[in-house]
Amino acid sequence: MTFNDRATPLRLLQTRRSGKPRDLVAPGPSDEQLDQMAAIAARTPDHGKLAPWRFVIVPDDARPALALKLVEILRAEKPDATARDEEAAAQFATQAPALVVVLSAPVQPHKVPLWEQELSAGAACMNLLHAAHAMGFAGGWLTGWPAYSDAVRDLFGSEGQRIAGFVFLGTPGRPLEERPRGELSQIVHRWNP
Repeated sequence: MTFNDRATPLRLLQTRRSGKPRDLVAPGPSDEQLDQMAAIAARTPDHGKLAPWRFVIVPDDARPALALKLVEILRAEKPDATARDEEAAAQFATQAPALVVVLSAPVQPHKVPLWEQELSAGAACMNLLHAAHAMGFAGGWLTGWPAYSDAVRDLFGSEGQRIAGFVFLGTPGRPLEERPRGELSQIVHRWNP
């Protein structure tokens, strides 16, 4: 099974691997490809047709400004942060050629439970990764402290929303590794009444 073997939808799913954002290099997706990926990701299951997610594409020329903002927020939220922590925050914002911030944007109050809307946002992240893979790119879906910071969230969305993930996209700079997967006997069970 090779990374570039995408001849069938099933093979596409079997060959998708996450790429470490720090190992993703140019070329990255074009603006048109990013828009197409977002359109594909928006085809995720969505009980109630609420579209409880948002995609914020961070343009390449805005990434240095994002790095500065993350460092500023880190300093405010974690006064004991070290220079190394600040460097990591700046590097977080600028790794990989492309970045899409996916927000969980639930409609509340609504009869569709919050949990279902949050699951839909996670599915949108996964569909974004599938779209990237189908177009010949790799992606890495990260969270980390920025995903749980209201100040960082406010850079991209508003109160009531949450960062579902930072999806970094690009071309693998090294072969993608297969990670250990759970034994099917441990993760798949058949229900017997």
